[in-house]
Amino acid sequence: MRRKIVTTALALALSASGPALTPTAANAAAPATAPSRALAAPAFNASGIYTIFQSRGGNVQVNVTQDGASRLFGSAVYGSTAGTIEAGSVDGFTIFFIIGWFNGTRGRYDGSLGGDRRLSGITFDLNHPSSQATWSTTRTF
Repeated sequence: MRRKIVTTALALALSASGPALTPTAANAAAPATAPSRALAAPAFNASGIYTIFQSRGGNVQVNVTQDGASRLFGSAVYGSTAGTIEAGSVDGFTIFFIIGWFNGTRGRYDGSLGGDRRLSGITFDLNHPSSQATWSTTRTF
């Protein structure tokens, strides 16, 4: 009860000089709204060096950095072909990134973090979307 009186008094004092910066009795009971998308934290950090195993053969070695806004950056190697992560992000338990290969192809990887804390999903060639494969990691996140 004492805390409610102090909070209400503070809110009234602040509202006399401008907008209230603390909850008032009227809005303290209001239902919480969902956090904005910009404030949501990713469920995992995809940074590091690891291998992506593809169902159609060939493994991709990636070196990924994830920034504070959950965007992904980095490089990749597939056999003798190198590439860079052109775009990508982590959103909750999902991940996507596009690798621009130096040979002109571009691969999109969409996936999610499983209960085993490993990533898996599908990948396809953006120039030939019918060329698809599944992928997974053995590394846990």
